[in-house]
Amino acid sequence: MTTERLLQRVDELIEMGNAVLRTLHSTPRVGAHVDEGLMRGFRSASLSFIERVYGEQSPHYREFANGTKGTWSDNTKSGVEVLHAIRGEIAGGWLFTIKGLVTAEVFTDYMEMAEHLLESDYKDPAAVIAGSTLEEHLRQLCKKNGIPITRQKDGKDVPLKADTLNSELTKAGVYTMLDQKLVTAWLDLRNKAAHGEHKEYTGDQVKGMITGITEFMARVAV
Repeated sequence: MTTERLLQRVDELIEMGNAVLRTLHSTPRVGAHVDEGLMRGFRSASLSFIERVYGEQSPHYREFANGTKGTWSDNTKSGVEVLHAIRGEIAGGWLFTIKGLVTAEVFTDYMEMAEHLLESDYKDPAAVIAGSTLEEHLRQLCKKNGIPITRQKDGKDVPLKADTLNSELTKAGVYTMLDQKLVTAWLDLRNKAAHGEHKEYTGDQVKGMITGITEFMARVAV
């Protein structure tokens, strides 16, 4: 989901919260409170959004969940304030910066693992790990740029193949056609390794693949 769509959704949720606040009224038995049904809808929709974007263990999720358990105006105001904080992070580019750093760290670990395997003369698993890391990098790039990574088939979401993602990223201008050709070659080497075609490539080619993928992921970062 792109930054624009994320901001649009946050704005929709903030307006939902403001709509809840406009229902503030008082009764002798309960006192001042907001419409319970609208509050439940606001809380559910917001928690669903925050969980998808940040995760259930994030401070934003916990703060929103804990602060919106009642039907008083303060509960609604607390939720709206959390959403404003989230909006500020997304608008400032912090969301993708943080996710990119975490993703980069994980991918670096896998590429180092591939290098270690190659140094130990295990060129085949090294090629598989490097190629699989590249494929996941392509998926993350698609997510960052609002490019679908699945298609509907028989009512189910089916993951698109890496070659298709590679083509779509090139069409979207995320990287050049030269990069596309390099990615295609690396994916082909990975597939050969995964299918036991071990005589079709050399250790030196795997070394070049690892070096190239590492450089590519650093240059075309998530």
